[in-house]
Amino acid sequence: MAKVFDGIAPEIAAWIADQPVFFVATAPLAGDGLVNLSPKGTAGTFRVVDEHTFAYLDLFGSGVETIAHLRENGRICVMLCAFDGRPRIVRLHGTGRAVEAGAPGFDEALAGFDTAGRERRAYVRSVIVVEVARVSDSCGYAVPRMALVEERDTLDAVWRSRDAERVARYAAERNATSLDGLPGVTTPRSVPTA
Repeated sequence: MAKVFDGIAPEIAAWIADQPVFFVATAPLAGDGLVNLSPKGTAGTFRVVDEHTFAYLDLFGSGVETIAHLRENGRICVMLCAFDGRPRIVRLHGTGRAVEAGAPGFDEALAGFDTAGRERRAYVRSVIVVEVARVSDSCGYAVPRMALVEERDTLDAVWRSRDAERVARYAAERNATSLDGLPGVTTPRSVPTA
């Protein structure tokens, strides 16, 4: 039976911390716009800030839909589900914003991620911060049981191999607009000069 909660209670926050993957859904306002659903992983990149707020590290990738949709309308839903143990699905609906690297408040938002933030700073596109309006859980009986073999290190390895200039160029060329043409990354990346 589905339940709705007043916020992210400590028991839910502890359960969230144990999940190795979460899913992010956003959409533009346009009726013919593309809905986006993205899986996210990498330990330490998601955190419950308080009972009504969570945040996650938005690492560079091939699309910039979440940032574009949040800038346009703020709507977001994050879903987590148990792949082992007791079956459970938790959905966090809310209004989000992207605190882009180099923008005011970025350093403070990143600081809450400790080691995960420090190690990935060079390729964190933004910190997504969400004010939660609805927390619900449901049974998850149809979600298969699966075991986590290991975290993939490919994304980290790729970005660690690129210098600041290449990261900035990628942001400008590949993350400037969404699939629907909405503005994506707007804060220029700083490139160290020699």
